[in-house]
Amino acid sequence: MISINKWMMGINIVLCLIVFIPIAQGEQTYDITDCWSGILTMNSESRDLTIMSFEFTGITRSNLENKIFDNCTVFYVGIARITPDKTTADGYTKYMDPDGDFVVMESVREGEVTTMTFLQGTGKWKGIKGGGKLRRTTTGKPIVSGTLQGCSRHIGTFELPK
Repeated sequence: MISINKWMMGINIVLCLIVFIPIAQGEQTYDITDCWSGILTMNSESRDLTIMSFEFTGITRSNLENKIFDNCTVFYVGIARITPDKTTADGYTKYMDPDGDFVVMESVREGEVTTMTFLQGTGKWKGIKGGGKLRRTTTGKPIVSGTLQGCSRHIGTFELPK
């Protein structure tokens, strides 16, 4: 027979696991591929300096089994500055999940890598924090002048309030 003390110890261990597992799972990883199409608007274009704004829409696919951010629709707006030495861009992306909840991210591009930071979330994403890196994986030849089509891979971590 198992004594009451051993039962109580077992119950305490189970309760501790239940309480602390969400803390251990606080930070989650995401890995998504965004595919998008959009419009480029030239503000100034020369060999030495090009400035343009852009507006893209698209959809995401998760590359992980957890399917975080899978099938989100995407709306991205921003501005880019291109010189012979450097490309920079700043923008804002809104990801809306199939339930209608969304997150907003800020992006800062330096060269080929873009740093993404969560700014806001609604519904199940309320209070989201974190971010990651985004890298363009492909672009196609524009099917219509003044447009751009392509895909990007976005990998990072996020945390939701407890």
